[in-house]
Amino acid sequence: MREALFLWIANHLPKGRIGTRARHEALRWAGLRLSSKVIVMGPVTITPPGSGGRIAIGSRSFLNANVRFGGEGGITIGRFAQIAPGVAFETSSHELTFEHGRSRATVTAPVVLQDHVWIGAGAIILPGVTIGRGAVVAAGAIVTQDVPPKTLVGGVPARFLRDISERVP
Repeated sequence: MREALFLWIANHLPKGRIGTRARHEALRWAGLRLSSKVIVMGPVTITPPGSGGRIAIGSRSFLNANVRFGGEGGITIGRFAQIAPGVAFETSSHELTFEHGRSRATVTAPVVLQDHVWIGAGAIILPGVTIGRGAVVAAGAIVTQDVPPKTLVGGVPARFLRDISERVP
């Protein structure tokens, strides 16, 4: 009940500096583990109810509007991550095999984004995926397997497109 109340408050705060600060606190009260200086534009969706405590976001990460957390399996987002609008993190799915007269069994696995990851608009990250440090997921991609560090992936399903260099100051 507490999670639902504070999630509702966070999702109805105005955009802007004050709303962003208040949203950060409301999401923390909802159970999300947010480090300092995380910016969440909101609204966000968390399913199933009660899984907000399984979501951790590292400092100086930015989440744009309409991000969906299917958080039952746990979601960890590293530091300096950039998440575009409409991204979905899914930690639960179903087995392909079935038994006559029964529902398919649920499969749950965590999603991990390491530091400096950028996820493009509308991308979907599926259960059990780890996205390596500095990797980029192109807009609209569906990520079904781990993404190596410092690579660009895109497509449906996502595949390697090219390596990314790291700028050293």
